[in-house]
Amino acid sequence: MSFGRRGLPPTGDTATPGASPDGPEDLAAIFARLITAQGPITIQHYMGEANARYYASRDPLGVTGDFITAPEISQVFGEMIGLWLADLWIRAGRPQPVHYVELGPGRGTLARDALRAMARFGLAPTVHLVESSIALKAVQLEAVPQARWHHDLSTVPNDGPLLVVANEFLDALPIRQMVRTDAGWRERLVDWDGTGFIPVAGDRPMDAAVPEDRRDAAVGTIVESCPGAAAVVFELAGRLVAQRGAALLIDYGYDTPQDGSTLQAVRAHARADPFAAPGTADLTALVDFATLRHVAESRDCRWLGTTAQGAWLNALGAPTRARALADAAPDQAEAILSGYTRLVDPGQMGTLFKVMGLASPLWPDAEGFGSAA
Repeated sequence: MSFGRRGLPPTGDTATPGASPDGPEDLAAIFARLITAQGPITIQHYMGEANARYYASRDPLGVTGDFITAPEISQVFGEMIGLWLADLWIRAGRPQPVHYVELGPGRGTLARDALRAMARFGLAPTVHLVESSIALKAVQLEAVPQARWHHDLSTVPNDGPLLVVANEFLDALPIRQMVRTDAGWRERLVDWDGTGFIPVAGDRPMDAAVPEDRRDAAVGTIVESCPGAAAVVFELAGRLVAQRGAALLIDYGYDTPQDGSTLQAVRAHARADPFAAPGTADLTALVDFATLRHVAESRDCRWLGTTAQGAWLNALGAPTRARALADAAPDQAEAILSGYTRLVDPGQMGTLFKVMGLASPLWPDAEGFGSAA
């Protein structure tokens, strides 16, 4: 069984969403009025507004939320990230000042575990969390009380190396979709048919927005791009080159070109219809790591490699750490080992989730990426 967003098994079915709350705050009603008045909106617009509403209003993580991420499944995940960063920092000469930066830090669990692991090796960076959700900031404050918060990378300090982590952050950024029609390439839009939202092809020619080597694809082919993810990596790569440092981008995605729509929604730990009740479910799409590599390298940033999450964790010695934790807590051993297995098993999160490493050209090789580094 292969696992999708947040480690959930794909069922082929979608969960029937509950009705959106009535009133002026209902995003579905706002979209319906907008589309009725002005015509279909882009998927990028739809996804961006829906996720902004969704994340601003709740803590979506955990058993009582909509999904669970790797740091919540096993502390080994955050610890291995902390050790990876500490190892690079040590071999880079222990530069100071140094800054830990996390994009989309969830509940702060990953940061807490990573910082604890770093501290064992004398690495105590300043902590910077890039987060826009007020609900999540309150939770993060309890886990990482020393953190400083930022709306984006622009206000993160520029006076020393950056140690950057983005786990399940890029997949929630709005995508664009182009579809090949009999008349050529068109942008895929969201329309309102009076009862619900439906994807449709626009009427404006968009051939120039499709990579040249994919323009002759068959009618019906869908090609996705994520301008937001490209912009984040472009800025991040430039910062790593200017300030030195390294970054780990971890998400579910692919590292070779892929066609087809990957837009999906999760609500209450089950698949949901992404076009139903916008703003009440987590909307995501697979991350195109191949394109992001090219974006980073266009700024002379060093690509360390892209590999499967399971392979990366195992290469760092994570199985030994999981076993040590199990041995230290026999009454929790089964839960500890099953949680770790969930992260690395090819039939669960181990293969679908990828890890991409980036670094300053002046920083040393990194563990976990084999010969790619």
